[in-house]
Amino acid sequence: MFAIVRTGGKQYRVAAGDKIVVEKIAGDAGSTVSLGDVLLAGEGSELKPVAGLTVSAEIIAQAKGEKVIVFKKRRRHNYRRRNGHRQQHTILKITAIGDQKAVEA
Repeated sequence: MFAIVRTGGKQYRVAAGDKIVVEKIAGDAGSTVSLGDVLLAGEGSELKPVAGLTVSAEIIAQAKGEKVIVFKKRRRHNYRRRNGHRQQHTILKITAIGDQKAVEA
């Protein structure tokens, strides 16, 4: 079974057992979070109703992304600014979609 969930302004296609990297979600490693904004769910080509459906996930780690360099320059005005930024991420492991749990391998 798969689901399309929205978190952090982005949409992710997930199945039980998947690992995804999302925008920062509050919580410590090992804690469980529930993603309630499910847009679509289904199995194969058959769609399921999403009313009241939640996706359970476990936080694996809180991490930072790659550094992005922001460089500003104005020609002929001796104006140069260099700035860096590392976005905060949360790594999630999907444990269950609705009542369907992940199969441990």
